[in-house]
Order: sequence, then C-alpha cells, then structure tokens
Amino acid sequence: MFNLEYEKFKKKNSTSCRIFEESKLFTPCGVHSNYRVHDPFPIFVSRAKGSRIWDADGNEYIDFNMAFGALVAGHSHPIIVEELKKALEEGTIFGHESSESVKLAKILCNRFNLDMVRFNSTGMEVTMYAVRLARAYTGRSKIMKFEGCYHGSNDNLLVSVKPHLSKTGHIKHPISVPASPGLLPEVSKYTVVAQFNDVESVDKLFGKHGDEIAGVILEPVAMNMGVIEPDPEFLKTLRKLCDEYNSVLIYDEVKTCGKWFGGAEEKYGVKPDLKTLGKAIGGGIPLSAIGGRREIMELFGPGKVSHAGTFNANPLSVKAGITTLEKILTKDALSRAGRLGEQLANGYRDIVTDYKIKALVSSIGVSGAVLFTDQEHVRNYRELLRCDFGKWFGYFISMLNRGIIPAATGPDEQWTISVQHSSEDVEKHIEAFKEVASMIKDIKQPLEMVEAV
Repeated sequence: MFNLEYEKFKKKNSTSCRIFEESKLFTPCGVHSNYRVHDPFPIFVSRAKGSRIWDADGNEYIDFNMAFGALVAGHSHPIIVEELKKALEEGTIFGHESSESVKLAKILCNRFNLDMVRFNSTGMEVTMYAVRLARAYTGRSKIMKFEGCYHGSNDNLLVSVKPHLSKTGHIKHPISVPASPGLLPEVSKYTVVAQFNDVESVDKLFGKHGDEIAGVILEPVAMNMGVIEPDPEFLKTLRKLCDEYNSVLIYDEVKTCGKWFGGAEEKYGVKPDLKTLGKAIGGGIPLSAIGGRREIMELFGPGKVSHAGTFNANPLSVKAGITTLEKILTKDALSRAGRLGEQLANGYRDIVTDYKIKALVSSIGVSGAVLFTDQEHVRNYRELLRCDFGKWFGYFISMLNRGIIPAATGPDEQWTISVQHSSEDVEKHIEAFKEVASMIKDIKQPLEMVEAV
C-alpha cells in the first residue's frame, strides 16, 4: 500500500525531483548533509515562515522537523528578523570581539549553570573541544561514549554511531566501530564504548580503563535513538564514577538545551563538569557554546589549550542568541510548547491504541518520537535495532503527502514543537496520522538502520 504513497510523492514533487537530479551532478548524493538523504528523493525548500515550509513545487507543509531541533524559535521569528536587520547594517563580522558577546555569555552561564563559556558555530566543534579539554585537564587519552549516540562528525567521536549489529560485539562491552571510511583505525582505540542506560556496562569499562579515561560524553537524553530518557539512577551513577576516577563528565546538550528552559541539569538534577550547547540557542543562526567549571575552562588560552575560529562570536550569531534566549525561548513560551508536545504525543498514543499498532511513543519537553516495535521499551541502541524501520519510512512519506513533515528525517530522530506552533497545527498532525495509521499495519518487512553520518 505504501508503494502508492511513494508514487503520489513523486507526482507531487516533480520539481524537487528535477532539482535533485541536477544537484547530483555537482554535489555528492545531491545534498550537503548525509542526513538529508531519503528515498525516493528529498524535498527542496523555497521558503519558510512560522510553523510552515513551502517546497519548490509550491506544496505547503506544517514542519515538525524544525531543522533537526535547531528551530524551537520557529522559522523566521519576526523578533529575530527585525533584530538581525539592524545587526546587518552594523557589520556581519569584525575580526574582534563583539561588544555584546559578554552579555550572551552571562545569559548562558546564568541559564545553564555554567562558570564560564566560549562560543563556536556548530555542535561538532564544541564536542571536539570538550574532548580536548577533558584530555588536557586529566592528562589522559581515552574518552567514553555510548553506542548509538552521535556527537557530530569529528574523528574522536565518530565511533559506534549506527553500527551494524554484526560489528557491535557483546551488549555489555560493545566494540568501538569507526562510523566512516577515512578515519584512522588507531583513533577509535582511544574511544571506549558503553551501553546507554546500562550501569554495569559503564562500571566494567571504568574497572578496565578507569585510569586512562579522561572523560565521559553523552546526550543526557539519547536524541539520536528517537527519544530515550536516562533511567533514574543512570546519570547519578555516571557522576559518582567520574568523581571516583577523577574523569570529566560531559553533557552533549546541543539538542537537549532547547527542550527545557535550563536544559538537562534542570530536568534531572545531576551536574556535569562540561556542557556543549547549540542548535536552539541561536534561533536559526549558527551558534554553539562550550561551558562548565572554571578550572577546566581556564585551560583555554594562548600557549595552553587551542581554541579558535574566525566566525566565533560573530555579531549576527551573538545578536540572534541574545534575542532568542531573552525574548523568545522564555520559560512561559517553552512551557506552552511543551504542553503542545504532550498533546501531540497523547494523540499518537491514542491512535496507536485504537488501531492496535505495535509502537512506542516517547516525549520530553518539546520533542517526541514514534518507534514501530512490539517491545515494551527501548532503552538503548540494541533495542532500537529491533524496531521496524520499513514502517517508519512508509509513515514518513505518507505524512509528507498529507502536508505534514512529522519529524526529522530518520526513525532514530524526533519531532520538535516550536514556540510558533499552534494547537491547530498539532491537531492537523494528529488527523494526518489517523489517515496513515490503517496502512502502517500492512508493512511487514523491517529495514536495517543504515549509517548516514
């Protein structure tokens, strides 16, 4: 039945198809990020506003991808647009510090409970610097990460992101699997891999490598495996083990910093040593930050730990960050968006129950996900692999045909509710899913997760 949906998608999006074919002549796979590839071809967007996107064929969508969670402020928020118009007239980049950079630093330190902060443009940069700081602070070489978690495409952390099950090893002590050709094999040897939500797995690795582990990095909520929350004692145990072994605990909050007002520490009550922030804090303009304990952050400096970037703290990003955090992603606005997120998740749960679909629906803050599976829970990457990805992609294309971009591209991603979404937007999403629900049960063949990093 989903074959008809794929044919309908092709007919509705002939211009996107034409652009895609032309783009492939000049750009590998026709796109500028591997995560934008999907069958039969991606849509090419011409404009966006609020909660809506319009593609090159003139099709209108209610967008719940929101740039992989970067647009909790929504598309082209009018306050940001107005502030950036003024900022453009004053200069786009100085080669010196922006006079407002200290204001943004104060906002981030106060909001996310940081002693000090430095700015970058992308999440990949700040996770790279977090690893560098941890190694400099401890004098050790190894980093612990978790199977299935993604921390950007820097070499140190591009390990065991979406490994094939045949390569992963034992569930309690996964093999470190390089996630891309072109990585030096010896680099992955310095990244040890544990199982998310598995205290025994972490404890064993510390017992084996504890004196070599400079730091532990994780998404406090695994946002690249759908939405997997930490078990109640998981973060507390990580904090305890890092204290015992004098290792640096790093929260990769490039995504989760936009899910609640104060991020994951506010939600779960466990404080890391370093945090990486990004995506939502820039309101759609590239902005990221690394922050944390003063004694670690002060290792940055000339003749000490290297940190640089021509576009770091450029005036447009600084202005966008201040505007977004002070005027748009307020406590009240995020609380309202969070309520809409729960409305959407509950709508999915009701439909899954009514249509007797084997699926799990999870939600936190402004984000949520649906996984098609008969499991009672999905707590880690191995359990994620048992989900039915064929159904997910059929669902995704069918939702696009009904004017809804239901989530970021991929069954390991999630939806995002922006502060510009309305209750009516959510109801239209739910109604579209009702139409698609009857077809989902007819897809029988599961698909494997494919590396797309």
